[in-house]
Amino acid sequence: MSSSIEDANEISNTAEITDSDSETANNANPQSPSTVNINHYAYRVRWNEENDDFIASCAELPEVTFVSESQLEAFVGIRTAVAEEVERRRAANEEVPEPLAERHYSGRILVRVPPELHRRLTIEAAEQQVSLNRLISNRLAEL
Repeated sequence: MSSSIEDANEISNTAEITDSDSETANNANPQSPSTVNINHYAYRVRWNEENDDFIASCAELPEVTFVSESQLEAFVGIRTAVAEEVERRRAANEEVPEPLAERHYSGRILVRVPPELHRRLTIEAAEQQVSLNRLISNRLAEL
């Protein structure tokens, strides 16, 4: 087990993908950050009862997954797979996604709902003496 932990630490220490010439990288692909720290990506390891194993994924790169019988190995594996995919994209001059944790969020969401639901929510907001926005925000915060 200690070797797996050492592997995880090694990946944590070496997984930062950087460009030695950030000005060139920014000019070549302005949407791709010149430095992407995969330590800031959103990883998930979940149990797969059907196959009796763990499936690891990365929210920023949903097409990259890693399967293992060990939860720790799945985590180490997905980080390695993500580092390789980021390197591949950089070499191919493809966009490298910014970590979700580092993105700016305006706090504004446009959601389309059926007219009947809109009506019901408006009535409920009026009954609670709050704005429709406050009612929906409160509901979402409860999730």
